[in-house]
Amino acid sequence: MAPNATIFKTELQIADMDRFYYQTHHLTLAQHPSETDERMMVRLAAFALNASEHLAFSKGLCVDDEAELWEKSLCGDIELWIEFGEADEKWIKKACGRAKTVKLYTYGGRSVPIWWQKNQGPLSRYKNLEVWEFPKEQIQLLASLVKRSMRLSCNISEGEMWLNDDDQSLALTPQRLY
Repeated sequence: MAPNATIFKTELQIADMDRFYYQTHHLTLAQHPSETDERMMVRLAAFALNASEHLAFSKGLCVDDEAELWEKSLCGDIELWIEFGEADEKWIKKACGRAKTVKLYTYGGRSVPIWWQKNQGPLSRYKNLEVWEFPKEQIQLLASLVKRSMRLSCNISEGEMWLNDDDQSLALTPQRLY
């Protein structure tokens, strides 16, 4: 029998001055048994950076034909498809064929430049793709915010994200690779 996911409840207050988006989201994050705190918090940070009324987490890591995070139109069209890690070109091709915009957030530290060097050429053919990198040191700090019940405020301005809880504040600056 496979172990169950760990459930995290999050109240996320977002003030995104870059997109003029101001909203509070009450989220339930299911952390797959194989998922690290860092990866789960990258998902939360990507949610904050792309937040909208219709952005939602999908069924999870084990579903092959869904994004991990996506926004669908009222007609069911996929407006935004978000993936994490160092995805292979075949998976990105599938996402780019199904969605208006695809964003990939990497966070692996030293392995990201090696992956990017190998995949930059093939991925450059997808005009609806954006590739972003979260610096490893920032993601390690982000993981220190993890609690089963989180109340976070997020301020985004000029491409920099500040996340705060009752005890600490930290900055994230994702870098666009493509």
